[in-house]
Amino acid sequence: MNFDFKPDADIRCREFTIGAVGGGFIMGDVQLAAYANAGFNVKGIATQTVETAKAVADQWSLQKAYGSVSELLDDEEISVVDIAIPPHAQIDVVREAVQRPHIKGVLVQKPMALDYQSAVELVGVCGQHGKVLSVNQNMRFDQSIRVARQIIDQGLLGDLVTATIEMRAAPHWQPYISQYDRLTLLNMSIHHLDALRFLLGEVEGIFVLERKDPAVEFEHHDGICFSSLRFESGAVAALIDDAYAFPRDEEFPSDAAICWRIEGTKGVAKGTIGWPDYPDGSPSTCQFACEETAGEWVQPTWETMWFPHAFAGVMEQLQYALASGTEPALSGADNLKTMALLDAGYRSMKEKRMVAPSEITS
Repeated sequence: MNFDFKPDADIRCREFTIGAVGGGFIMGDVQLAAYANAGFNVKGIATQTVETAKAVADQWSLQKAYGSVSELLDDEEISVVDIAIPPHAQIDVVREAVQRPHIKGVLVQKPMALDYQSAVELVGVCGQHGKVLSVNQNMRFDQSIRVARQIIDQGLLGDLVTATIEMRAAPHWQPYISQYDRLTLLNMSIHHLDALRFLLGEVEGIFVLERKDPAVEFEHHDGICFSSLRFESGAVAALIDDAYAFPRDEEFPSDAAICWRIEGTKGVAKGTIGWPDYPDGSPSTCQFACEETAGEWVQPTWETMWFPHAFAGVMEQLQYALASGTEPALSGADNLKTMALLDAGYRSMKEKRMVAPSEITS
């Protein structure tokens, strides 16, 4: 039985010149690696210090290490600005970027802001100036999540009934996150909540239980999150984001993992996410069984990984949107629904009830 799945996005467009803002891990180690593999034209980079910009530019053979963000934005060869800095600071760069006529598109990191209202402001700024905004919601381009979406689209699972994502892995929290009053739901669960929206559709309500993570030294309240979701379709989902993930000491063998499962009226799909193996790396996995396979499990395979290969698809979908005059697959407008879901989750924690995203947007 031959199923035609495409775990990696086609590279349909490379024509736009990119300026990178931010030189941390996600840009310096992941995104620029993906862009080099895809043959994208990244002219240069601006970071907090010129020394860092020069180091990253040298690492990836970029033409230019800019002395400031403003200098990068003033370069009329730059038509796409890729921003990878803390969420609270992104809007300031966006406000400056939209003033430049030569800049056509903006890619911001997820979360694009700290809360829904700030995200609305960011989307509005781009809309007022006619700039195409996309959000780096990169888990949608993880190979297993892409194939799961294709399995669903082919009707192999029938009507969706239930889904789960279970993460037991300790992320490296960037120092700036300690300044926020939001931890795991905003900075890690956002991947999984957005992926569930991508796979199952819009959410009718969310209920979140949270507790502190004993391994996190700075003050916080949502270190570990257990979320229940009901979708407009009637499907339900459960999300476990265990960022504590004991055992985590070097002397203990690690069992860190992220796994997902989707059940429908005609079949089931399940898989794993390869991210916890980074930097050694391993591909994510997906397998499914359904009526069309006579109940036998089928496992598509691929060699590429979420980190870094999937990030090429994120930048490509923005470039393709600019070239074709269409809406980006990861548009700012769509991502507002994920931001509303996050705020509904935080309201659920506070009020100890299920909260509809529509309560946030109304």
